[in-house]
Amino acid sequence: MNIFWAHEPLFIRDLISYMPEPKPHYNTVATLVKFLERKRFLEREPMANSFRYKVKISEKQYHGDTVSEVVSRYYGNSYLSLVSQFVEEDKMDLQELKALIAQIEKNKK
Repeated sequence: MNIFWAHEPLFIRDLISYMPEPKPHYNTVATLVKFLERKRFLEREPMANSFRYKVKISEKQYHGDTVSEVVSRYYGNSYLSLVSQFVEEDKMDLQELKALIAQIEKNKK
């Protein structure tokens, strides 16, 4: 998705050109693109005898949806539980927690 966000719209061959070496096989990438299309992250438009793909979901929306799914699946829909785990495992210090609270308060005004 990062390549699509940076360079869309793309044909599969264009997508492969942006990938690092060793380049994956065309069919492998096509399968992945079809999966992303089924998930409604991409949409295709016919162009001659091929398809050009473009993004249907912004990077911000994608990240938000992904975090929501993780919180729902692993934290019982509790963002507090998620943040608590970060604090308990020393992955978030007091300054970061205070900054998060300040941001929340600012957004609520």
